[in-house]
Amino acid sequence: MKIKINWGTGIAIAIVLFIVFILSFVYKTIFIEEYEHHLVSEDYYKDELYYQEEIDKINNANYLIENISLRNTDEGIIIQFPEDKDYHKIKGKVKFLKRSNDKLDFEKKIDLSNHTMLIEDSILVSGKWEIRVDWQYNEEEYLLKESWFY
Repeated sequence: MKIKINWGTGIAIAIVLFIVFILSFVYKTIFIEEYEHHLVSEDYYKDELYYQEEIDKINNANYLIENISLRNTDEGIIIQFPEDKDYHKIKGKVKFLKRSNDKLDFEKKIDLSNHTMLIEDSILVSGKWEIRVDWQYNEEEYLLKESWFY
């Protein structure tokens, strides 16, 4: 027995296969935990109110002679603060955000014994991090936001 398929039947089969293909992606994004999608911030609207303050802090940091720098080492990530500032007067916090898994996010208070701060390898996972260094020096506020691969 031979099965004959004319061009109309072929187009109908192609459309049905395309719909099944698209619906499989819809199913994956909605029901499979691995493809979870969510807002970057839990307090999205509250964060929006403070955006101008953030812009001002970034602009202050851009006017510095020497800004904060980051570098990878075997021990972890070293955050280098400006040498022309007295490290005893630097206060603030460092936030590490892992966009792929918000359970890995953490925050550390800036407590310096010299111009560098080490984020230990033991608490870091390889991959892309969003690093946010929010710091103050002599009542002036600064902010560094950077995507970093470790």
